[in-house]
Amino acid sequence: MAVKEFKLEVNKREGSGKKASKQVRRDGGIPGVYYSHNSKESISFSIDQKELFEAQKSGAHIFNISVGAEKKNVVFKSVQYHPVTDDILHIDLYGVKMDEKITVKVSIHLTGDAIGVKEEGGVLNSPTSEIEISCFPMDIIGSIDVDISALSIGDSMQVSHIKLDDKHELMSSPDSVVASVTHAMREEEPVVEEEDKDLFMDEEGGEAPAGGDASGDSGESTDSE
Repeated sequence: MAVKEFKLEVNKREGSGKKASKQVRRDGGIPGVYYSHNSKESISFSIDQKELFEAQKSGAHIFNISVGAEKKNVVFKSVQYHPVTDDILHIDLYGVKMDEKITVKVSIHLTGDAIGVKEEGGVLNSPTSEIEISCFPMDIIGSIDVDISALSIGDSMQVSHIKLDDKHELMSSPDSVVASVTHAMREEEPVVEEEDKDLFMDEEGGEAPAGGDASGDSGESTDSE
């Protein structure tokens, strides 16, 4: 069972930029930046890879860290992954107040098998993978289930169709499409055009002499006296 809060050990670090971040990774850590809800200032920190892995595995959404002598409640604002290895390259932590609502992104988890796909041979499209909601930090959720079983070919489900409880307020555009079922694309055989056989024919319909041009000129010169 996921816990609500998790204590995260971070270390304040000096320096910023790519060079400093690379050094942190070489030392077995992950660079990050802390932002406060009530200040434009930021604090650079590093965290041990194992520590971050344990935090993610906990399933918590609120993390407790020490910034200087102060204890702070934070959420993961963003996580940057390596495009090939999926290793975490950088994290941003955002300081929150437990009695103030914040806007967070929540993943959409499609459930069920759409009738249009299972029985009608259609194709499922899911252009929207997450939505934004507003809630108190303790009410943050990681994902929301959306049942698409009733979708037939030509049907679509919009963000406005997602049912949220009283703790969560939708912040994304209600018109965004979560899922739709369309006809499968048919592969058409390529049309091969016939070769133009008149390309090298003379005006009378005969073949142009070999070595000459299309007008019938043999290309030989005649000396005039």
